[in-house]
Amino acid sequence: MDGYEDKRRGFLRKLGFTLGASLTASSMISANIIKSDLDMSISADQKDFMHHYEKWMDEFIAVIRIQKVDPENIENNKNLVLLSERAKKWQTRLHEYMKDEKFARYYMTASERMTLEI
Repeated sequence: MDGYEDKRRGFLRKLGFTLGASLTASSMISANIIKSDLDMSISADQKDFMHHYEKWMDEFIAVIRIQKVDPENIENNKNLVLLSERAKKWQTRLHEYMKDEKFARYYMTASERMTLEI
């Protein structure tokens, strides 16, 4: 295995831990957090965040689909790195919003489709 492959695998592992940590932290808020009959109204700032997050998630899902069938695709791997760097910029904000149970519910519901792709 060459150095590039080691770096790529390490990066994907780290990305998985980052996403996993976010999802795990989210699930720790409440075991029943995704009940459709619960109030999922969120603030305007949170809605703006989720709008950007959902756009990011659409891009990430597309990259994951390519990664599954062509893990050596250099352009796709570059896109994966760029998307991950973007995600790092808003991780602190996400963790702060996750303290709000309504937001956490909304986030988990929105993230469900990405989780299924991974």
